[in-house]
Amino acid sequence: MEHRPANRLFSLKESYRAFYYGLRTIKYMSQARRQKLLSTDFIERVMLAVTEVNGCAVCSYAHARLALEAGISSRQIQDMLSGVMDEVPAHQQPAVWFAQHYADSRANPSRLSWDRMIQLYGDAAAKGILGAIRMIMIGNIFGIPLGSFLNRFKGKPDKRSSIFYEIGMMGASIILVPVALAHALLDNLGRKPIIVFKSFPPASDTFYSKL
Repeated sequence: MEHRPANRLFSLKESYRAFYYGLRTIKYMSQARRQKLLSTDFIERVMLAVTEVNGCAVCSYAHARLALEAGISSRQIQDMLSGVMDEVPAHQQPAVWFAQHYADSRANPSRLSWDRMIQLYGDAAAKGILGAIRMIMIGNIFGIPLGSFLNRFKGKPDKRSSIFYEIGMMGASIILVPVALAHALLDNLGRKPIIVFKSFPPASDTFYSKL
């Protein structure tokens, strides 16, 4: 299993993009759930996969409880938060792998991986999965500095972080959310694409290589 750092640190630019794309796609997750295309346990497994990559202790705690309530066993939750995805139901595995790829690439998935998601799940469900991934990315990006801030007062500071970074990231949401919301609403009205791609060599597409 690949060793990951305790958590990942994100920039303000990445935080803004997370809010913007999350606000653009949350409706698809809600729609897919209402249409019974995605179950609660499916969504929680996707969110656990993203949280495992980003290493957010705050979100791990919160979504472990939600996953238990959705019927996922405590052992499987512990496995997923350790990077072991072996017992994920077969029909959910590609979504979990895509979620890991999305987080690993810092919200820059390959076009090949997204096209495969649509082939496997259909447009509506794939967009619902994307919405779930982006919502937990928001939680991770702001849960990580919150966790580091709280640990600082327990005598366990993150050496890669600083109190200024932690307070700044948490406080930035006051400004970022309304601006990102206005941006998202305008681009939804303009029907701009909900996902853009950077170029990835085929060998680097970890999602596709698992299929």
